[in-house]
Amino acid sequence: MATILGIGIATLDIINTVDGYPDEDAEVRATKQRVCRGGNATNTLVVLSQLGHHCTWGGVCVDEADGQRILEDLAYHAIDTRFCRIESQGKVPTSYIIVNQRNGSRTIVHYRDLPEFKFVDFQMIDLFAFDWLHFEGRNVVETARMLERVRQVCPLIPVSLEVEKPRSHIEQLFSKVDVLLFSKVFAQGNEPALFLHKMQRQAPQARLICAWGEEGAYALDTDGTLCHSPAYPPAQVVDTLGAGDTFNAGIIDSLCRQQDLPTALKHACRLAGKKCGQVGLSILT
Repeated sequence: MATILGIGIATLDIINTVDGYPDEDAEVRATKQRVCRGGNATNTLVVLSQLGHHCTWGGVCVDEADGQRILEDLAYHAIDTRFCRIESQGKVPTSYIIVNQRNGSRTIVHYRDLPEFKFVDFQMIDLFAFDWLHFEGRNVVETARMLERVRQVCPLIPVSLEVEKPRSHIEQLFSKVDVLLFSKVFAQGNEPALFLHKMQRQAPQARLICAWGEEGAYALDTDGTLCHSPAYPPAQVVDTLGAGDTFNAGIIDSLCRQQDLPTALKHACRLAGKKCGQVGLSILT
């Protein structure tokens, strides 16, 4: 059991399920609607909490009804939010999500009116209280300063970085972490093994992992060993929302338990497959 700090965002997710994705300018009726907390970092922490770890979130919220809803959900899942910065104005990041019940795909329109978690906020955290630090690959300038502080203050604490989508200068973060968690979207247009070998030239110190959807996932260890795990799809794909965040939690969980990379990859793929067969992230274990 590890004590884990996650830095990133929490969102309000408004999820409409439809019987087939609508054409542009069409009007369709949703078969179901669900409103819940989302956000990559907090999703990963919620899964890690269910796997037995003590989890803390560093992020920004707002003093309003939806912000309170987010904090209550995190409290329900035993996520410590003492380092969250509460703004008096603005709106929590909101994702409007269409889930196609025929294949489980999800399409997201995201809106935010809230500043990011900053380096000055991060400085207030006692890093020695944690066994693992996990960052979303966003807010690159401030995140770079946070990672530099980690290396200066407590260089032996393992650090993971989620790289979900291309962002300006995000590559400057790669050399500052121990585990890089790439999405298939970020690797788009590349063959997975070649992509990981290319990334290793930028981050030779890191374990490199890339989820690859229906093909499972690939990883490259620091010694150049490539490994692969197949996907473990459910009998029926119900909801893919949060599958990548769940996969990341599986990797972190295994590595915190000192398991090797092939074991971590298989565990993460199994967990993500289980998530795709259910709605939401609760009771994944």
